[in-house]
Amino acid sequence: MASIFSTIIAIFVMIPFLGYFISFILAKEILKSHRRAVHIAIDITTFLLIVSVHFIVIAIWRTSYLWLIFIVICSIGVLFAIMYWKAKGEIDYSKVLRGFWRVNFLLFFTAYITLMITGLVLRILELY
Repeated sequence: MASIFSTIIAIFVMIPFLGYFISFILAKEILKSHRRAVHIAIDITTFLLIVSVHFIVIAIWRTSYLWLIFIVICSIGVLFAIMYWKAKGEIDYSKVLRGFWRVNFLLFFTAYITLMITGLVLRILELY
């Protein structure tokens, strides 16, 4: 049972798109709302992308930069809260958290794609 569970986790970590589709399908069946299902799937995929970026960095450079990932996430949170406060004059924590998490999705999606391409190129160059 543990090996099945770890295999499923590995699939979700290494292939966030599969995690997105599975969470979207499940959310759509449960909620019956396409828009809410997309948002929930993106929220779940954000976590998967953060973990994937960490493991891809380890695979490429053989060292962990998890501390840097946490600093980037915290910095985005602080910057997003300050920008929201400047724009609205008050902080609505649910909106700030939602926007912060969506910005993280965009950042880590971009990092995931960039690192996948970088890893492929570096492995191809190692062969020659």
